Amino acid sequence: MQYERRILLLGLLIGLPGAAVALALLWTGGPSRGRWMLTLLVLVLWCGFALYQREQVIRPLQTLSNLLAGLREGDFSVASRGARPDDALGLALLEVNALSTRLREQRLGALEATALLRTVMAEIDVAVFAFDGDDALRLVNRAGERLLGAPAARLLGRRADEVGLAPCLAGDAPRMVEAAFPGGSGRWEVRRTTFRQAGLPHHLLVLSDLSRALREEERQAWQRLVRVLSHEINNSLAPIRSIAGSLRDLMRRDPPPPDLREDLEQGLDVVAARAAALGRFMASYARLARLPRPEMAPLEVEPWVRRVASLETRVPVSVRPGPPTSLHADGDQLDQLLINLVRNAADASLETGGALEVGWALRDGLVELWVRDQGQGLADTANLFVPFYTTKPHGTGIGLVLSRQIAEAHGGTLTLANRPDAPGCTARLLLPAGRDAAAATAETSAALAGGRPRIAD
Repeated sequence: MQYERRILLLGLLIGLPGAAVALALLWTGGPSRGRWMLTLLVLVLWCGFALYQREQVIRPLQTLSNLLAGLREGDFSVASRGARPDDALGLALLEVNALSTRLREQRLGALEATALLRTVMAEIDVAVFAFDGDDALRLVNRAGERLLGAPAARLLGRRADEVGLAPCLAGDAPRMVEAAFPGGSGRWEVRRTTFRQAGLPHHLLVLSDLSRALREEERQAWQRLVRVLSHEINNSLAPIRSIAGSLRDLMRRDPPPPDLREDLEQGLDVVAARAAALGRFMASYARLARLPRPEMAPLEVEPWVRRVASLETRVPVSVRPGPPTSLHADGDQLDQLLINLVRNAADASLETGGALEVGWALRDGLVELWVRDQGQGLADTANLFVPFYTTKPHGTGIGLVLSRQIAEAHGGTLTLANRPDAPGCTARLLLPAGRDAAAATAETSAALAGGRPRIAD
């Protein structure tokens, strides 16, 4: 039996005893006149009460049903009247209205997030693709359309092998690959991950063009190098040109001045000195550009650090020992690296009368070595690793650049920063520990040997 009929039947059963008693009294002891009219009145009141009760129960349920149907269809603009917290039905309607408001806010937030995601996907300069479990393309951004040379309407639904992306969905990730596409060729970084949509697994593929970034970095490096070379060469050529002009004027005088020979000797000495300085500068450049590939061998960290620290005698150098560990590295190159760091720290500490300390630690398979001074700190961090830039009167400006190249050739990093707890600077060197260094530096060394000499980053 339907719910509405059960409610109507229940109302009739509730009023049945009263109606039966009224009719019995009416037909047994009541007046005979109008007996049928009163009987009809009793029956009408009885059935009317049952119908009214049915309406009062069914109508709120229909309202709730309509509200829930609207929520299911995504229509959050309808709210029920009579929602009040002081009775059960009003409380139910109040909760449905609150649910509608919350779902409307969440839907608005989801729409805004989706719009933001679409805008970001369209504007980022990396190609993004999404494939389903059958390797069919389901999503592509604007950069992906340019890369594949076709609009999304022609690409969606096609398999990965049809659009030339099947090799990118296989193999390790992230990795770098050489590939050619309709929209460009060069070196690409492949990144891949998985996600689920509608309960089914999908693959997200991201291709980043490394060639453009590498060309921009190379262009900036050459601009810095040419700027520094021009500055140093002009510093040497300007006095040479001036001295040459002065000597030419002296030779044209008639009669020649009595101290002509002495002036010529002094002028030629200046020219020779500037030419020698220019030669030393070019030799420093050649040394920086021709860093040899490191010859790996076992190197114990503690003897290496103590040996280099003992070479500095101008300021006190304290060694804070770390755990026993070893490196697989070129000992001669690391000697030069650490000598440069200790010497720079000693120069900074001499200005303030402070000391310096050297120590190391072992963290996550890396040897972390630091050199801390008590100087005035770094004033210009932007030019620390610019070739030939120096703030010292007789500095060459290649020490830190050469040191970082040595660190990177060993698969490590070198950074400098001001100390947060005290005046001075901290040079921090990270190198792979033990035999792991061989695997970590193989790719770096091959890249340095196969490409152009790295002048600066």
